[in-house]
Amino acid sequence: MSLAAEAFVSQIAAAEPWPENAALYQQMKEEQILLSDNASSLAVQAFLQMCSLPVQVVCRPNAEYMSPSGKVPFIHVGNQVVSELGPIVQFVKAKLYLQWCDDATVEEITHPRYGSPYPWPLNRILAYQKQWEVRRKMKAIGWAGKSLEQVLEDVDQCCQALSQRLGTQPYFFNKLPTELDALVFGHLFTILTTQLTSDELSEKVKNYSNLVAFCRRIEQQYFEGRDKDSSSTSRFSKGPLLR
Repeated sequence: MSLAAEAFVSQIAAAEPWPENAALYQQMKEEQILLSDNASSLAVQAFLQMCSLPVQVVCRPNAEYMSPSGKVPFIHVGNQVVSELGPIVQFVKAKLYLQWCDDATVEEITHPRYGSPYPWPLNRILAYQKQWEVRRKMKAIGWAGKSLEQVLEDVDQCCQALSQRLGTQPYFFNKLPTELDALVFGHLFTILTTQLTSDELSEKVKNYSNLVAFCRRIEQQYFEGRDKDSSSTSRFSKGPLLR
């Protein structure tokens, strides 16, 4: 979570009780939301659960256009709206690359999902517009020319660093979860449970057993039994969240 977001949460909590009707907006869960957006949403949900702050997840097909910054997820608390709740990390770059720069994933998954709420030809127009925007950003940060092998190597190095930092601890700062745990969970859990055209990305994470156990721990503690749309069975055993 960014410093601005932390300040927002602290300010709201200090000024008045956190409202029961706080809402987190994201795209449609089953048919529309993409890998990176789902990761950000899960990260924010996990952080709020850790802070014992209730939030209702509201799925809207036009959530991206409702957000003040054009980014999802965003939170509506009282009369205030805050968006861009997660910092840019290596995982986000890797997932954007796979979603919008890997041709097979773009054609088989990204375009159909992104355009699913809209009729033809608007669904194709908006998907290509988003693809052009993301590829322009990837080029600006030097990722447009990377190969898939290079991206997977970057992910592996990031996982290795996280695994070494976590070690045998339950959380990154030993016994108590922090916003770092929420952010890492959101990104790793999404990679582990989202079906792509290839399993190469999730296999990189699965090579680190303590990271997989870390994700299970947070899911069981903060999500199982609280999601009305799913049973209490672990999402790891049920397969991909996104179909």
